[in-house]
Amino acid sequence: MDNREEVREFLTSRRAKITPERAGLPAGSRRRVPGLRRSEVAALADMSVEYYAKLERGNLAGASPAVLEAVARALRLDDAERAHLLHLAQAADGSDALTRPRRRTTTRQWTPHRSLQWTLDAITAGPAVVCNGRMDILAANPLARAFYTDLFADVVNQKNLARFNFLDPASRRFYPDWDLFADMAVAILRREAGRDPHDKDLHDLIGELSTRSKDFRTRWGAHDVRRHGTGTKRFRHPAVGDLTLAYESLDLAAEPGLGMTIYTAEPGSSSEEGLRLLASLAATEDAGSTARHPTV
Repeated sequence: MDNREEVREFLTSRRAKITPERAGLPAGSRRRVPGLRRSEVAALADMSVEYYAKLERGNLAGASPAVLEAVARALRLDDAERAHLLHLAQAADGSDALTRPRRRTTTRQWTPHRSLQWTLDAITAGPAVVCNGRMDILAANPLARAFYTDLFADVVNQKNLARFNFLDPASRRFYPDWDLFADMAVAILRREAGRDPHDKDLHDLIGELSTRSKDFRTRWGAHDVRRHGTGTKRFRHPAVGDLTLAYESLDLAAEPGLGMTIYTAEPGSSSEEGLRLLASLAATEDAGSTARHPTV
């Protein structure tokens, strides 16, 4: 991924989103571009127009933390966007490998260590998965496999949530708020591209989705980033119907670049009852499979 182009498009897209009113500036009557002018961002960041123009052309190498923070304030970046800008600057300096723990470059042969799988399996009230920044599901508890039944049934998507979202028609049934999930998926991949710009598997995934999905291409061009930390999502499961689930995502300290996401339902809600029913169905199916294929 071309770091200079990524920096240029990210800063330009953020500048276009900030209205003069939001920045506390007079709107004026003759504005030929959306958002702020370069000169206005430079003034808000207390730097020369020439220097800000250099940054926006993609030349972040050597930019100090104070400069990056000034740009972030001027462009009203949120925490995820600010972190993305920092990662882009680190990549421009060639210092990202020195400032972050070693990240796994490939997960094709990765399997969870026993205690991690035990931990997942101990979570019985909600789906729990371990994913990387490319949105590959690397490990799951039994309820998660039943929850993502369409995803696990399709070998083509390789258990990748972004492929499922954009390339599998079943995702539009599973996600009632499909556009929201699509926006989130692209923003997560964009953030990962800033964190790990040399990840070939990520580049290949982005290239595949860009080629095969217009919805992905449109969203990728927006340069939005986000953290997948906590919130509430709606699902429509083919076996148990509508579910509204809260989620929490946790970084795995022993596995840099990987995180665990756990879904839970509000106690006493219909969604909690739905998860209980799904767990029962999954257990019945698993028992039937064991009976058909007993271990020796």
